[in-house]
Amino acid sequence: MKMRGFHWALILVGLVMGLMLAVQFRLTRDIQETPPVKQAQNLAAQVNQARKERDELQRQVTELRAHLDEVTAGPRLDALKEELNRVRIAAGLVEVSGPGVMITLNDSNQVIQPGQNPNLYVLHDEDVLKIINELKAAGAEAISINGQRMLATSEIRCIGPTILTNRNQRLTPPFVISAIGNPDNLVNSLLMRGGVVEQLRFWGIQVEVKKVAQLTVPAYTGGVRFDFARPLEGGEKQ
Repeated sequence: MKMRGFHWALILVGLVMGLMLAVQFRLTRDIQETPPVKQAQNLAAQVNQARKERDELQRQVTELRAHLDEVTAGPRLDALKEELNRVRIAAGLVEVSGPGVMITLNDSNQVIQPGQNPNLYVLHDEDVLKIINELKAAGAEAISINGQRMLATSEIRCIGPTILTNRNQRLTPPFVISAIGNPDNLVNSLLMRGGVVEQLRFWGIQVEVKKVAQLTVPAYTGGVRFDFARPLEGGEKQ
């Protein structure tokens, strides 16, 4: 009888403890699922994630600083400076000088006869663009129009009696195009039979081409913005 009572006591204690654990588990779950507690947990998780990102960025900064110190203190500094200067020249961010050609373009000074189309006797944006493309094809290393440095992204668009380039620069005739390169190659490409200059002169457009022993092409002074292009990270494939 004593053993049986002891067993019943154990069963009762077990039931009470199970009930207490079930109630505690439910209360804990309900507390965790309440909006304030869930919000606090989410914020804590975000804080931990931000700390991990901060630590990773700090690690990258430390590595980059060490690499910068190594480069600036090593023999590669002069080579890097030279490469940077070449890139800046190619990007049009440095004033350059050298031999080349100077082309002056202006509207026709012929008297237009009745019935003739006046648009054929004035300069258009495509006329200027043809000259620039011909110069580039002939090996021009730097080009400017009325003091505006031409980049790979420079546009030539007609805006009324003017042309627009470098986003907001309006240019009016006469257009003076300066191009640095081999003067003979540049002149020959422009003055070839049936070339762009001969076509323009056919309509009376005034075109003057002359070699210059030393001319200066200014640096580009506007802003450069890329909306879609981004540099490749290490290991990325095109």
